[in-house]
Amino acid sequence: MPPRTSPTQRQKRLGSELRRMRTTAGMSAEYAAGLLGVDRSRISNMESGLRGISTDRLRTLACNCDCTDEKYIDALAEMAEPRETGWWERYRGSLPQGLLDISETEANAVRLRGANTVHVPGLLQTSEHAMAVFRAVIPQLPEHEVALRLAHRSERQKVITGDNPVPYVAVIHEAALRMQFGGRDVAQAQLEYLLEVSEWDSVTLLILPFSHGAFPGAGHTVVYTEGPVRQLDTVQVDNSHGPVFLHADGQLTKYRAQLDLLEDLALSPEQSRDFIRQIAQQL
Repeated sequence: MPPRTSPTQRQKRLGSELRRMRTTAGMSAEYAAGLLGVDRSRISNMESGLRGISTDRLRTLACNCDCTDEKYIDALAEMAEPRETGWWERYRGSLPQGLLDISETEANAVRLRGANTVHVPGLLQTSEHAMAVFRAVIPQLPEHEVALRLAHRSERQKVITGDNPVPYVAVIHEAALRMQFGGRDVAQAQLEYLLEVSEWDSVTLLILPFSHGAFPGAGHTVVYTEGPVRQLDTVQVDNSHGPVFLHADGQLTKYRAQLDLLEDLALSPEQSRDFIRQIAQQL
């Protein structure tokens, strides 16, 4: 098969793990090519996500790189297996690649953690709130683009609303609760929805009030996606041009510590529900 022209975040992540495995073992690309019976350019394409790797070749590479972490190898082999097309592929060519990568990353998560300062997390937004957010951009999105994003977000939310929901811990700052995207009625409905989902067994909703003072990462929206093994965790940080995905060891350690601290600083789930009710009554 020809090389992929636009590998997904998951495909690129597998490639980066192959590269890390090889370079950690001090193995040259030329040696790996000979070991796997492919040419040198094929190794480069595998490690950039432009080409896949069979599970047999992956295990051969792991064995010869002296990688003995069976859970990690099994997780990589699962990533290498051909899979059914994800629902997000229906939006390819219509929505930015970054939005599809977010969906794919969430769909393969074992657990999700996040922190939001100004926005209610996308997975917890009502359609009316989301519509107001999508319309508050420059340049303004045409209505058909808004409709596409709404449909995509609704499908994304099934990761926590479906039959097998992924556990989700969300830290939301008081500022996000007080932002009236769409006006008072939309904001009221959004707070009522947060109260509803906070009662779900799969969702832990923690509020961080203004009164709790400074905290790390105040200017960022962060989502920490836990994989089947810790080495395959991923951090997603939003910016104005789309999501950035991070997975270097130091970055994962930093954001785990940041979220640990935020969860400790935040109100308990019960106190958080009471706090949301207080804000709702003030609208």
